[in-house]
Formats: sequence, structure tokens, C-alpha cells
Amino acid sequence: MTAPALVCPPAELGALDLYDQALIRAAAGAAGQLVLRDATGRETRVDAVDWCRDHRPGDTGLLDRCSGATLDVGCGPGRLTGALLLRGRAALGVDVSAVAVRMARARGASALRRDVFAPLPGHGRWQHLLLADGNLGIGGDPVALLRRCRELIARRGQVHAEVEPPGTGSWAGVATLHAASLGSGTDGVGAPLRWARVAADDLESLARTAGLRIRAAWNEEGRWFATLTAA
Repeated sequence: MTAPALVCPPAELGALDLYDQALIRAAAGAAGQLVLRDATGRETRVDAVDWCRDHRPGDTGLLDRCSGATLDVGCGPGRLTGALLLRGRAALGVDVSAVAVRMARARGASALRRDVFAPLPGHGRWQHLLLADGNLGIGGDPVALLRRCRELIARRGQVHAEVEPPGTGSWAGVATLHAASLGSGTDGVGAPLRWARVAADDLESLARTAGLRIRAAWNEEGRWFATLTAA
């Protein structure tokens, strides 16, 4: 079997390097801030420290909905995968970052270095699939990602996706990822990354195109979520 493809083409591996470095800094107790800048110039700032915590505010409702075997796509350092395992749920995390997978395993989570579009265990049998922490943006094509998720879940399976607040606008294409400087700017030239941002009020049409429908939507601690099932 050939090695799974990465979400980013080889020319864009700089973005994966920045992600890895942010995780390493965060795990060491330092700020791991990243800035994602889309083609419109809009910036989204994130801190890998949030991904490395045992719990992020807003996680509870998401975890409560995972009553069976769960695939955590873009699991990062395994915050959600690990929490599900502590609840006695079967869970597997997948991430393209070797650093993230190593960190997830270190906390006791089951994780594979794999692209969501590559062959995955349990194809068509997962009861739940997570797209948290902005991971609906993976690959820069939300419809293609949601179609892939529909293939991975069981006939009555559910996709739990985190989205942006309503009214904030959606976007898809090539963005640039930057390491945040200590000041208000960013360090160096950004590494290109195919990504997307999906606002809550745009999800329904994207889901319908992918053969899914919104079963439930909720917000918690300033974060917005939706549960999708096969249409």
C-alpha cells in the first residue's frame, strides 16, 4: 500500500511545519499562536495551547453526542479522542501531522497519521465523526470533505461539525498560514494552505450538496456546532 497523501501538496509542506512547531511550543508551555490569512485579507488567530489542553470550553456538548465508535478527523494532539476514551467510548484520531499523532498517543489516545481522503479503518461503519476546531476547512473544499465523511459513517451515522458563527461569512481557497509574532503582526512569509471557513448559516446548502442534512445545531461557550446525517 502506498503512503497516504497529505492534505497539502508537497509544495505546501511549510504549513505543516508551522503547525508542528506550534504544537511543540504549546506542549512546552509556551504560546503556539498561528494566523490564517485568506485571500480577502481576513485573519483568523488560533493558539495551539487550546488544542493541547485536556478540555476546551464548548467540548462537553460535542462529546456528549458521541455515544458510539467515533472517528476524530484532524485530531491534533488528541484532546477529544482522549476524552472519549476516558468516557469508555471507542475512538480513533487521524491527523496528517506526525507530531500531533505522537502527542495524541502520549496521552493514551489511539491515533494514526493519515489523510482523511486516504484509506481509513472502519470505512462506512463509524457511528460518529468529528470535525472540530475548524477542521471543516480541511482541504479547502467543504463539500468534498462532507461527501468523504458521508462515505466513512454508517447508514445511521452522524457527523458533528464545528462551524463559524452565523453572519461571519464563508470562504474557501488558498490561504496562508503564519506564525504569530510577539507583537500584533506575523513572522515571515506565509506558507500556502488550502482551507475553508464555513459559517453556520451557510452549512445547510453545503450539506445538501454533499448528500447530508442538518439534524441539530447548538452553540456552547461561544462555539457553534451542527450534527449532520445522511439525507
